[in-house]
Amino acid sequence: MKRIIDANLNRATEALRVLEEISRFVLDNENATQQLKLMRHELLDFYKEEYVGFLRNRNTEEDIGREIHNSSQRKNILDIHLANCKRLQQALRVLCEYSQAENIEITPLEKIRYRSYTLEKTMFEELTNKFNKYRLKDRKLYLVTDRSRFNTQDEFLDAVAASLKGGVQAIQLREKTATAKEFTELARKVKELCAVYEVIFIVNDRIDIALAVDADGVHLGQDDIDIHSARKLLGSNSIIGISTHSPEQAIKAVDSGADYIGVGPVYTTPTKPGRKSVGLEYVEWASQNVDIPWFAIGGIDTGNIQDVINSGARRIAVVRAIINEENPETAAETFLNNLNNYSHTQV
Repeated sequence: MKRIIDANLNRATEALRVLEEISRFVLDNENATQQLKLMRHELLDFYKEEYVGFLRNRNTEEDIGREIHNSSQRKNILDIHLANCKRLQQALRVLCEYSQAENIEITPLEKIRYRSYTLEKTMFEELTNKFNKYRLKDRKLYLVTDRSRFNTQDEFLDAVAASLKGGVQAIQLREKTATAKEFTELARKVKELCAVYEVIFIVNDRIDIALAVDADGVHLGQDDIDIHSARKLLGSNSIIGISTHSPEQAIKAVDSGADYIGVGPVYTTPTKPGRKSVGLEYVEWASQNVDIPWFAIGGIDTGNIQDVINSGARRIAVVRAIINEENPETAAETFLNNLNNYSHTQV
């Protein structure tokens, strides 16, 4: 039984350490971090007198469990959180059962186990509220769709799939002429493709469509519903982005709680006829003054992307230069390589 207790003590303390790192570095939650650290030390102190005996009975080399591997993969921070909470609670339950059989008083262990249930709930709620914003941090290449050149829906979906394969990390489905039914049906299909590649799926303008298909979020224009009202409808876990065309609009968006902003149009683009380009000056301003994720957008192509990067952009949103290319996969790869090459030179 000493080997069982030893193995589960290790499992429990390892799980606590994983959760502590989430609380510390992802949630910035000082209280939860302290609680998790305290629980880890309490566990080790609880078995302090027996620990030498555990070490003497440890036989890792002949443990048949070493060859049994968990086939499930952790896809995101929520998966890691939930898996390690269960790992902790299961290990604590085993410790209680076998320690009792060894005539060890288990009341302190039970208290730790019940505290873990409370922490699991509070951390999960905080993580789900922050998760989408956390996902945005490492997204550099954002595709805004345009169906104008495609003869059929299947052609369009093939181009979307190729773009995703090439490295697009977020997609905004933009449909200005589709009926609500057509938009909803198409949104479900694009969302399915995004799920395959673990790509963020955003709906342009239409909060009702975003709700209907459970999109990751919505992108608003300056003339759309305000961010506060959109948040009330969509909930705190949804990503809300907004197009901005000036420093004043950017400041207002950040103060209103936007999760990201579009900065542009950097260059004149037929996607926004009549909209005057803001040039690289606004990109430079955003790089120095905006502390939430922002994407430079508008007329960006492989010929001018380096100028945009040199002006301070680390994320870009592209329309025609990916989706309208003969090979969207290659186009996406080219853009992402440009963005990644900058990152590598900064290491």
